[in-house]
Amino acid sequence: MLIEMKEMLEVAQEHKFAVPAFNAGTGQLLTAMMESAEEKQAPVIMAIHPDELSFLRDSFIASVLYEANHTKIPMVLHLDHGSSYEQCIHAIQIGFNSVMIDGSHLSFEKNIALTKKVVEAAHPVGVFVEGELGTIGNTGNSIENGTTEITYTNPEDAKEFVEKTGVDSLAIAIGTAHGIYPKGFIPKLKLDLITEIKNKVNVPLVLHGGSSNPDKEIADSVKLGISKINISSDIKFSFMTAVQKYLAEKGLEREPNVIYPSCIRACRDTIEQKMALFNDLDKVKYFKL
Repeated sequence: MLIEMKEMLEVAQEHKFAVPAFNAGTGQLLTAMMESAEEKQAPVIMAIHPDELSFLRDSFIASVLYEANHTKIPMVLHLDHGSSYEQCIHAIQIGFNSVMIDGSHLSFEKNIALTKKVVEAAHPVGVFVEGELGTIGNTGNSIENGTTEITYTNPEDAKEFVEKTGVDSLAIAIGTAHGIYPKGFIPKLKLDLITEIKNKVNVPLVLHGGSSNPDKEIADSVKLGISKINISSDIKFSFMTAVQKYLAEKGLEREPNVIYPSCIRACRDTIEQKMALFNDLDKVKYFKL
């Protein structure tokens, strides 16, 4: 069932779990996400980046909405890393009920102005808005971009940002990066920032760049109050590795429906591992559907 992000994250906060936002940028990844969510009774957020939407075409959103409206799993359709007002408006027009406006690369003042503009357009039509403060790192292999140097979120700035924009949730920078980390690189998160920021703002906190971080740090971030975690690279890597394995072992195959079932299963293994890590399993029971 398609529900509001506000309800999704309020339930997550109350019952101390984080909802995974999976960038399921193909029909096969959507299938993997839905099958896992239904089997594990785990609420999910379907996240689509503007680049993915351009590739998939707007008509793909009808498939996502069909899935959402024909399942008993709580689900939100979320625009991930909208970089402009126009991208957010377009997403709202085609059926997204949550959007992220990422002005984190702008100056603090311009980020506030852009985020507030999106909030003012989205709230009258009941659409949830996520903002971002601080910059997420970039490993160089992700569509979500990022920077080579992470700017950590300042708790006092977070308070001012939320108050001036009216944003509904805040993506914070604590040391994560988009993409798969290079071999041998071990990221270290500033988990203490979560508590400091949570004490300053009254909106749910979001963690981007959640792929490839140590499981313990991610689990600890949930315990400290992170309510939504974005996962993109890990599930795509699992799927494409399985495609590569199939073709290497069995050779060229004409029919997608022959190749993809094992790849969907491999993707599901990663999805379900993340669901367990975020304490998201069997949480449908807490929603009034």
